[in-house]
Amino acid sequence: MTIWNSYKIPHTLTDLFCLLDENSSCSIVAGGTDLLLEIQQGHHPPVDTLIDVTRLPELTSLEIRTDRLFIGAAVPLKLVASSPLVQLHARALSESTGQIGGPQVRAVGTLGGNVGHALPAGDGAISLLALDACAEVATRAGCREVPLAELYKGPGETALKRREEVITGFYVKTMNPGEASAFSRIMRPQGVALPVLNMAGWLSLEGNEIKAARIGIGPSGPTPKHSVELEKAIQGMAPGSLDFGKLFTVLHDTVKFRSSPLRASSAYRDQLAEVLLKRVLDTCIHRAIENRGE
Repeated sequence: MTIWNSYKIPHTLTDLFCLLDENSSCSIVAGGTDLLLEIQQGHHPPVDTLIDVTRLPELTSLEIRTDRLFIGAAVPLKLVASSPLVQLHARALSESTGQIGGPQVRAVGTLGGNVGHALPAGDGAISLLALDACAEVATRAGCREVPLAELYKGPGETALKRREEVITGFYVKTMNPGEASAFSRIMRPQGVALPVLNMAGWLSLEGNEIKAARIGIGPSGPTPKHSVELEKAIQGMAPGSLDFGKLFTVLHDTVKFRSSPLRASSAYRDQLAEVLLKRVLDTCIHRAIENRGE
């Protein structure tokens, strides 16, 4: 069964927006690992035209721009995970994108698709939040930068204006000495492609204390989010003697998990959150100390 009638491949952003203007029933596609399945299963309205953005230079770059790493929205997950630049400056993102789906999905699926699909536990999105990333969004009038958290309205619902705004890529600050990030997740052993819980962390060491930290946790609400309260609690602690009792209390008081028949009970997630928090922070500290040459 054919699920679309026309397939267009623009080579410039101008061409892309012209195609969006010309086709009333259309969807942007890159890897298509979510979109095509949703159309087939009836979870997405049928479309007449698919517009493939994988030939747009603005969406396929992966490079350092001044003091930031830019990752194009249409760069395949496999290339994000294996990129030496991503591994150096955004280790959490390298680790998370290397675990999304299977090898076939990672070969064609994209970071822009993972973020744009707007799931509360998107592995790439959780890592980007911990890395304090922002998205570059193209419109007919030009490009602007948007904090990642502002891209979401609810589960599976993006804040971007359909047919008017397109994610071109993501900016992450390059890593400085004493900084590091990490990602970890727990999956169901039955092979369901949904994380029971995932977590990403970033921190910066200064002397014998943690100067700053960011912790992304999913799913911990209707949209991907990071824990401001937990980050404040971590700040100022000595890396060699973290008060995990205090951190676990803050975690349970401020981050509320719900039970899900496809994932796990809230009580089980509460326990797993402690395991992931300790794992992620210990890894971040170890890497940050190595990163400043100690």
